[in-house]
Order: sequence, then C-alpha cells, then structure tokens
Amino acid sequence: MTITTTRVTRTGLEALREMAAAPPGPRRARLRDEAIRAWLPLAQHLARRYSGRGEPDDDLLQTATVGLIKAIDRFDPERGVEFAGFAIPTVLGEIRRHFRDRTWSVRVPRRLQELRLSITEAGNALTQSLGRSPTVADIAAHLSVTEEEVLEGLEGARAYSATSLSTPVTEDGATSLGDLLGADDHDLELAELRIALGPAMATLDERERTILSLRFFGNLTQSEIAGRIGVSQMHISRLITRALGKLRAQLTAG
Repeated sequence: MTITTTRVTRTGLEALREMAAAPPGPRRARLRDEAIRAWLPLAQHLARRYSGRGEPDDDLLQTATVGLIKAIDRFDPERGVEFAGFAIPTVLGEIRRHFRDRTWSVRVPRRLQELRLSITEAGNALTQSLGRSPTVADIAAHLSVTEEEVLEGLEGARAYSATSLSTPVTEDGATSLGDLLGADDHDLELAELRIALGPAMATLDERERTILSLRFFGNLTQSEIAGRIGVSQMHISRLITRALGKLRAQLTAG
C-alpha cells in the first residue's frame, strides 16, 4: 500500500516518531493531529474499497478514520514495523466491524456475519481470477470450508437487508407487502371462548342462565329483566355479579 505522495509519508512518519517520544501534553496532541492528517489518505483509500455496499460513503470514511486513530494511538515505532502494515489491518477491522454491527437487519450469529463477508470477498477475487462468477464449490475451496458452510453463509446473508412493509406488490400500488402478512384472527378467539363457555354455563342454575341470556344476548336492561323475573333491579344486579363470578372461576380453572 502506498500513500499518495512521498512528502505525506515522510511527514506522517516524522509526526509518529516525534509523538511517540513526546510526553503527554499540547505538543503531543499537536503531533497526533498532524499524523492523523498525514495518514488520512490511507483511511480514505480503504473506505472507498467498501463503497457501494449499502452504507453511506461518509459513514465508511468516519469508521475508517476511527480505525486510523486507533492505529496511531497504538503504534510503537521502536518495534520496527512499518506503520502502513500496522494500520491497514486495524482500519479494515474497524470497517468490517461496522458492517457486522450496523447493517444487518436481523441479528444473526457473529460466525455467519463473518462468513458472509468472507464469501463476498472470495466471490470478488474469484470473479477476477476465473473470469466468471464462481460456483459454491469454487468459494468453498478458496475459503477451505465445506459447500454446506458456504450455503449457510449465503442463507444468513438474507438478513443483511430488509424490505419495507410498505413496498407495493401490485401494479396499481393498492396492495403493499404488509397487507399480505397474517394477523390474529379474533373470530377464532371468540370461537374458542364459546367452546369453553358452554360447560361453564352448565354449572349455573336455570335462573342464572336465564338472567345472563336476557342481559347479554337479549340486550335487556337490569330493570327490564327484573320486571320479567319479578324481583328488584338490585337483586338482578347481585345475581348477575354472582353468575359472572361462577363463570370466571370455571373458565380460569379450565
């Protein structure tokens, strides 16, 4: 990996060496800023490699810059390692972590996320070397994994993006994807309730069943029921309360 100009590389290396030797303070902070500016083209170059994969370019550059800063803060010139060789894996790791953590619509195991990224990179490399789209067997051999693992990774990649529920599915746009999704059927819930209510009603005496039928199926008021039964409205209220308590107990016990 080469930087755009020799001057930038030399200035960046000088800033890194001086920064490593400087004690904490304003001068060290200034040298750190100089090193970041000098090596920023490296972060920009690596971020562009991941452009067009569904993430905004600005977000990718910001993520790559974070990786660059981490590399600058951790770099030790005394180890004799070139900074570019040290920084590139750090920046790429930060970008890949960004894709793993930010762009998956459905959470999938980390192993499948990493496998999906490896499959994508292998597919790009094999397409160039083979001159055609690689097969599952090609990718499996390239990654030293089984074809089943490649298929599993491709299946997990479906969680990488989601389709909006408002997406039209008819030409006139009158029906959206969300309209086709199933929903709770309240009629089924009522049917289950009616099935359970039959045995519970059988535990009531005849007068209690009559009063509940007149109240909830005949839609009569308590005063109207009292006139038919020949008791007070207050007594009807107590009978309804008692009958409903019996039904509740039966349904809860069931």
